[in-house]
Amino acid sequence: MKLPFTDKFLWMVYNFLEETGEILETTGIFKLPSWRRLVPLDDEFWRNFEKKQSKKQFAQFVNYLKKKGYIQIAKLKEKEGILLTPKGKRKVLKTKFLLESPSELKRRKDEKFLMAIFDIPEKKRQLRDEFRNILLSLGFQRFQKSVWISPFDVQKQLEEVIRIYDLENYVRIFLIREIEI
Repeated sequence: MKLPFTDKFLWMVYNFLEETGEILETTGIFKLPSWRRLVPLDDEFWRNFEKKQSKKQFAQFVNYLKKKGYIQIAKLKEKEGILLTPKGKRKVLKTKFLLESPSELKRRKDEKFLMAIFDIPEKKRQLRDEFRNILLSLGFQRFQKSVWISPFDVQKQLEEVIRIYDLENYVRIFLIREIEI
């Protein structure tokens, strides 16, 4: 799947933060001595980027990300760093789960099912719709309108989604097994 440039950039920021363990921290800030050091191993990305973008255009791109609310720039001891905002984390998670196809998911070894039951208020309809789409990408199937089940081992991913989307008060997770009658 070909990602838009914005999604790819935010995805790389997220991966960097995840590798350093900063993604779970509330600050989620990392220092950038230079923008190129963000992805030192992905030279092809930077070659393509440099062909398409000048420094001015990159500054405009960063301002675009700030205006959209995906990132914040923080001053850290005379250097700048990026803060991935909660909105930015949600955008990255959508990308992450769209990239992972259900065919790549592993079934639970204990043959139990993961059940997610949610009651997200109507005033948060967009969030509820996003959550349903993420459940689909995690291999969940709709059992009832707000009851979804999955035979896959995606508990950690589901907990991450619930935490980042701040849905702890609206979602319950159960581990169930089917009983033959």
